[in-house]
Amino acid sequence: MIDNELRNIPFSPPDIADAEIEEVIKAMKSGWITTGPRTKELEKRIAEFVGTNKSVCLNSATAAMELTLRILGVGPGDEVITSAYTYTASASVIEHVGAKIVLVDTAPDSFEMDYSKLADAITEKTKVIIPVDIAGKMCDYDYIFDIIESKKDLFKPNNELQWLFNRVIVMTDAAHAFGAERRGMKCGQVADFTCFSFHAVKNFTTAEGGAVVWSNDRGLDDEWLYNQFMLYSLHGQSKDALAKTQKGSWEYDIVYPAYKCNMTDIMASIGLVQLDRYEGLLQRRKEIIEMYDRALLPLGIQSLQHYGENFTSSGHLYLVRIPGISEKVRNEIIVRMAEAGVACNVHYKPLPMFTAYKNLGFDIKDYPNAYRQYVNEITLPLHTLLSDEDVDYVIDILKKNII
Repeated sequence: MIDNELRNIPFSPPDIADAEIEEVIKAMKSGWITTGPRTKELEKRIAEFVGTNKSVCLNSATAAMELTLRILGVGPGDEVITSAYTYTASASVIEHVGAKIVLVDTAPDSFEMDYSKLADAITEKTKVIIPVDIAGKMCDYDYIFDIIESKKDLFKPNNELQWLFNRVIVMTDAAHAFGAERRGMKCGQVADFTCFSFHAVKNFTTAEGGAVVWSNDRGLDDEWLYNQFMLYSLHGQSKDALAKTQKGSWEYDIVYPAYKCNMTDIMASIGLVQLDRYEGLLQRRKEIIEMYDRALLPLGIQSLQHYGENFTSSGHLYLVRIPGISEKVRNEIIVRMAEAGVACNVHYKPLPMFTAYKNLGFDIKDYPNAYRQYVNEITLPLHTLLSDEDVDYVIDILKKNII
């Protein structure tokens, strides 16, 4: 128990130290503030950290997912499957490329997709599955790939890249999961493509930003694929600004009318320092999660398990479910927590509950497990600026409001 002094505990502020600020100043003084040497260095270091041959830094995980779908040739007439229990970005990118969104309910009492329903959702039109590593915990990819193999006869590739896979492609929304591991493999080594977010609220931040990596067990041409992401992210321009600085090298081509979603060197400079600090940041998140678990699990509060014998989460979100309460009571608890200075959140309101997805024909009645996960879920503050005393205060205020 702690004293009654009111604290102000924000939900998820960025952990920015003097070292990041100094590196940003160096970038600004260098003359390179858009995509340049720091972005290229961050791509190299992310690939080394994850254990892949290449990485591509972009301005968001959303851009990473959309460009991956486009490079794979996914479009009208295709179907892409994702979870009903996720943030809109996992599904909106499917709509952006003109494919059909197929949502799958969660398993009972789980934040993960119901894999038996995933199997039923795969058709001849399915090109990609987007699993969601919610809260930083990797999905059961062994199960996912077993399902894909069992449905391999249904797959109808329509370009050379799809032929190379010759099965449904797995592109993970790992916005939360940079640094997570499962069965001895890092997040980014398991799925065919993995898309990370480096937004300000994430464990590892570049203010805005994201990256995509790919496993290379299918004979992918890494250089060709990397160049596709470069083209798609810079208007289809055959040379980036860095290449154009070479003497007499002004001329370029526009290969096709593409998009603008590159990372800048100012953003990358933050990431380079964050990467130096990242192992320590992950360890601190684990300490906080363990403090929450020791205090809350004996009370019957349910929490997503972040650490186990064969997996380690990135510890991005602390999701709790309070048995027996209604959506209304859950919302009242969040208000009372806020009045005591503790900012909480909800992850997530299922997609079929939003106007945009209702307009696409989705109905929450078809996703009962996702709805049950949502109605009594509260996300507690979890970030590396929390002191032990802050964590004790959050626990104390939550106890007062649920007991």
